[in-house]
Order: sequence, then structure tokens, then C-alpha cells
Amino acid sequence: MPLTLSGLSEIAQNYDAALCDIWGVLHDGSSAHLPAVAALRRFREERGPVILLSNAPRPVGDVEKQFEKLDVPKDCYDAILTSGVLAHDDLARQSRDHTLNILHIGPERDRGVFAGLRVCCVTADEAQLVVCTGLFDDDTESPEDYRERLADLGRRKLPLLCVNPDIVVQRGGQRIWCGGALARLYEQLGGVSIYYGKPHRPIYDAACALAAKVAGHSDLRVLVLGDGLETDVRGANGAGLDAMFIADGIHGEDIRELTPASVEKLCDDSGVSVVAAIRALVW
Repeated sequence: MPLTLSGLSEIAQNYDAALCDIWGVLHDGSSAHLPAVAALRRFREERGPVILLSNAPRPVGDVEKQFEKLDVPKDCYDAILTSGVLAHDDLARQSRDHTLNILHIGPERDRGVFAGLRVCCVTADEAQLVVCTGLFDDDTESPEDYRERLADLGRRKLPLLCVNPDIVVQRGGQRIWCGGALARLYEQLGGVSIYYGKPHRPIYDAACALAAKVAGHSDLRVLVLGDGLETDVRGANGAGLDAMFIADGIHGEDIRELTPASVEKLCDDSGVSVVAAIRALVW
């Protein structure tokens, strides 16, 4: 049965590195969670590297610019790895010998993922593949607004590259639909979706490699911190890593009382497991 903790310090001695989710743990899209910042800083000082692991469909530089606005300091982490980085690298391989014509589904601000690539954003009729970074307007739209256009793309058998596998996130207390919700609907309509980021194994392997590089050795005991059972925790389980569940994130309404039994039931319902749970990330 998982432990329920009052602070990360209660189990930190068991680990040499941490892979930490960003949105929902370190900030909520509106402001930094200062106790979480302090907890990661202490872990770095006393235990080892902290790698921030995000399904943000953007380059690392764009995430750091957002951190500046949200007052997330650089001394609480060693490196950032995003699904946008993995997608950029894959698109670079695909466009090495020719220009790729893509249909971009997502806001203009996400096009940094195409920076420096031989990629041309075109209409649906001209596209060779679809790259989904999110909804065009996630404040007002839902996946149902995309059903007809996704069905048409599916009939044309265009692969959809999902650069943000999250289904929903919390933004200032409001649930916001993400690219993963569109990719899931696309599959339900008969299309093929290819995912970058959590919960898929490559981003965990890459993050562990980053942690090993920072630490100077590879025999690290790694703890994954996250609020998403379907992304952070499922990904940790698939990579053979311990996970600590942050309850006051996207599952905040699903678990009123934090007890070992309530955490175990929530995890069992999702087919995942955690070694510990905490209401919010604190030291």
C-alpha cells in the first residue's frame, strides 16, 4: 500500500535523482507553487539532479521564458526535457532530405517546435501529415469542435503526430483540454496517432540519461513526481521507475481524503501504482 506523506523529505533519502512534472506540480499556468520550488531546491542540494519533464509542445527556451513570467527560478532544476524537443528531433530526421508539408493543429505560439526545420505549414488538402500541439483556442474549444475535421483527415489516412499527449491540465483552477484529447479522438475515428512525451518510454529514457550526465554516473535511484496518473505515473511504471503522486493536481476532485487506501483505490482504478502520495509538493 502506498505511503501518504507530509513532505518529500520523508523518502528523499531513498533516491539520487528526481524527474518532476511541471504543470500541476511546479506551477498551475498562472503562478509558481513556491513550496514545490523550495522542495526541488532542497532535493538538488541534498540528494541529486532534478530533471523537469513536460509534455509542453515547445522548445526548452520557450518553457524558460514562461518560467520567467511565473517566477520559477533556475536553481530548482538542472535541466528541462519536453515532448516538443523529442518531436523537433523526429521532424528533423523526417525532413532531412526534403521539405515536409504539414497541417498544424494548435495555437501559433507553439510553432517554435518547427524552428530551423524544413517544414512548411499548409492547408489540410496539401498536407502530408498532421502535427497537433493542442487546440487552437483552449479557453473556449473542446475536442468535439474538431470531430468533423479529424474524421476527414482520418479518411485520408494522414498520420497525426501528437506533441502534447496530456488530455487535460489545470490552468488557474480551470480544466483545459490538450492535444492528447484530440489524438485520442482521432484514433476513435479510425486515424493513427503517434505520441511524443509522457507516458511513452523514450522521454523517460532520455530524462534518465540527462540525470546521469549531470550526476556523472548512471546507477541512479530515480523518483518520478507528478499529478497525472495517465501520464506521469503510467509512464514511470512503464519505465520501471518509482512514482510519487501529487494529489492536488488534475485529480484533486477525485481524492477528497488522502489515505493509503484512497490512493490505492484511485491507482487501481487506473491500472497504475505509486510508492507514495502527497497532497502538494513540499519538502
